[in-house]
Amino acid sequence: MKNLIPFKKIAKANQSPLSKDRRFGTDGIRGPVFSTMNPIFVTKLGWAAGSVLKEEGISKVLIGKDTRISGYMLESALQAGFISSGMDVTLLGPLPTPGVSFLANSNNQVGVVISASHNLFEDNGIKFFNKNGQKLSSELENRIERKITQDIMPVKSISLGKADRMNDAQGRYIEFCKSSFSNLDLSGLSLLLDCANGATYSVAPKVFEELGATVHSVGVDPDGININQNCGSTNPENLRKEILKGNFDLGIAFDGDGDRVTTVSKEGKILDGDDLLYILSQGVNKHGGIVGTLMSNKSLEVHFDEVNIEFIRANVGDKYVLEKLLEKGWSLGGEPSGHILCLDAAPTGDAIIAALKLLDSLQVSNFDIESSLRGFNKFPQTLINLNVGDPNRIIINSNFWSEVTEIERKLSDKGRVLIRPSGTEPLIRIMVESESQHAAEDYANHLAKVASEI
Repeated sequence: MKNLIPFKKIAKANQSPLSKDRRFGTDGIRGPVFSTMNPIFVTKLGWAAGSVLKEEGISKVLIGKDTRISGYMLESALQAGFISSGMDVTLLGPLPTPGVSFLANSNNQVGVVISASHNLFEDNGIKFFNKNGQKLSSELENRIERKITQDIMPVKSISLGKADRMNDAQGRYIEFCKSSFSNLDLSGLSLLLDCANGATYSVAPKVFEELGATVHSVGVDPDGININQNCGSTNPENLRKEILKGNFDLGIAFDGDGDRVTTVSKEGKILDGDDLLYILSQGVNKHGGIVGTLMSNKSLEVHFDEVNIEFIRANVGDKYVLEKLLEKGWSLGGEPSGHILCLDAAPTGDAIIAALKLLDSLQVSNFDIESSLRGFNKFPQTLINLNVGDPNRIIINSNFWSEVTEIERKLSDKGRVLIRPSGTEPLIRIMVESESQHAAEDYANHLAKVASEI
């Protein structure tokens, strides 16, 4: 017993100001389980979040997770942290991130998801939702971060929280998805789903089957390690190969936690979030508008201008898309990555809801997705991720920006340039759009060369 290290001393490792990988990003806190998201840190995060939420008068929290093997360990750690702060915990088991958002909203409780989204199994993360089913405010996230730097001080034993389990969490979410589209009849439709061996593996096939579709599924055999492994929305080429081998009307791929969606037409065309926004926009009231991001293809901007639909760009991240939607009072927005927000149906980005919304829109074209995209021609894009050691060295360099300005002058309204430093790696992301693929490639390569010589 003399060799045991007191918990208080272990916790002191997290007392200093938080390193960048332990701060909230655009989608919670995420990182490798062996370092960033270890059980000691996650326990302290649960205590810190619980302590801050208790100050807001919140005493109960729902915890869901995806299918990665570390979820069992981190679920126990997070539960212990919340209980030590005096919060009651309800465990939901494996459930898509938007399912936790839905249950938080419908139960007037905060929700937490243990997931690293589209990352492989070695990583994990924590996402928080408020009682409206939306991401926490930056103010609350900052307060939680400050709390993490303090020593854990559990409440008195009489005030400790309790834990229980919601056994029908998946069933409730399935009914929510179905009831949101009560007039949608998928009878006669043949769908191929790729559930990424992740959180949608059980619920997604049931939703589409119970709405009448004939469903074939891949990526529905999670073993804790194979989540997002050569499957799911970040690897749509695999779904495309299966579509071309079979007789399917449409392929739908989800990511590991079920908040991103990618589709594949029966002819094998891979469609991203921009394609989906184009189709879904056909039901948007002309007095409303649509939110994209800095990465949204310029063709969307041109199209919406032609049809008199207001379009604005948010920073990259569905959190920022949501902020703009709420600010404007609009309901539709999204990212090319497949984060689609339909606030008239769900309080957060929901891949299953977005897919159902798409199918609802496609009913008028007999579910022919390619015919619904006729006339939508994307600007060719070239994206280069350049390792530069210190991205700030490029960002403040006047010679680099004079080159960017000159290219923007040449492109005029026929393209654009986007320069972004990575938030997690020493990379500069250089993206050029143009009506000409050749021009986009040449300009992007030129900027990469200039940046690499600085």
